[in-house]
Amino acid sequence: MRRLGWWFDVLLLAAFAALTALLAAGHLYGVDSAIANYADAHRPPVMYWLALIGNQLGQSGHFLIAFGVIALWLLYRDRDVRPLILVAFTYVLAGVVVVPLKEFGGRDAPSSTLPNKVELFNDAAVYDWSYPSGHMVNTFVWFFTMVLLLTWLFGERARRFEPVIRIAPPVIVFVTTIYLSFHWLTDSIAGLLIGVVLRRVMARIPWRTLPLPAWLPFTAAPVEPAPWSRSPWRARSAGRSRSAGAGGAQSAEAADQDRIVR
Repeated sequence: MRRLGWWFDVLLLAAFAALTALLAAGHLYGVDSAIANYADAHRPPVMYWLALIGNQLGQSGHFLIAFGVIALWLLYRDRDVRPLILVAFTYVLAGVVVVPLKEFGGRDAPSSTLPNKVELFNDAAVYDWSYPSGHMVNTFVWFFTMVLLLTWLFGERARRFEPVIRIAPPVIVFVTTIYLSFHWLTDSIAGLLIGVVLRRVMARIPWRTLPLPAWLPFTAAPVEPAPWSRSPWRARSAGRSRSAGAGGAQSAEAADQDRIVR
């Protein structure tokens, strides 16, 4: 597959800017309102609860706690602080980018009772953090972090689950946030565009070999897992890597260093 460079990120940001300009000019409000009204009229209790469960995939608080625990375990097991830095960076990155955009957008949620709730830059908005959807951004940055943590825990074989992890959560959250009237359709589209850009930025950072200052504790990336953390299949994989010699397969660190989002 051909690699996509920075030009693709610029294209995504241009699409976000164009979408924002269209909404500011009063376009697409009819589409947003029609979809929200349809969702409100077709939401039986069973579907509501199923959608609410699926929508939890876009909640950053769950991931911060769960992944923080995993990162602390990796800090103890491998004596490497990088997983903890990854989790903290993910949380800060999403907040630093999304919160100002939400403040700038000033858009109310579909569940609001205001007559002009669909409008962007609405001074009368009560809940004015609807645009763009933070739920959508979370599904890209946090599930990217999940893939990296899984590779830290179980090795490169964990990447076999990456296609499902990359695709399923954004699709589920995209549908459920609109169906539950948490966000307008264009909110979710905007969140998708920003989320893809942030994920691509994170993918360019060599997390497994990230250079760190000498004064920071637990900075040495171990060549091998600690003896108590080695599973049988990881031991077999290490044996095959050693027998391959200099011309063999790349190490996990090298593969992560060279990996770029496509």
